[in-house]
Amino acid sequence: MTRWQLQEAKQHFSEVVRKAHDEGPQIVTKHGRDVVVILDMEEYRRLKGKQPDFKEFLLSGPDLSVLDLTRDKSDETRDVELGDGE
Repeated sequence: MTRWQLQEAKQHFSEVVRKAHDEGPQIVTKHGRDVVVILDMEEYRRLKGKQPDFKEFLLSGPDLSVLDLTRDKSDETRDVELGDGE
């Protein structure tokens, strides 16, 4: 990956874009820190992948209808004595 200082990337933007397309991701730095990566669109789409919308995400979960969520209504209860706070 080639690194470009921000000013240099601005001055040679067409070259940065061409290299991103032909050679791979191009990193742009600002004050010596990596701040952005310029990617070819195909690479971006491959990395992003298909992300379902929220409804699709919820519907893709396990089938909860197979769970037994009924409450035990037996008369087996226990008495609990609560202290009087003293």
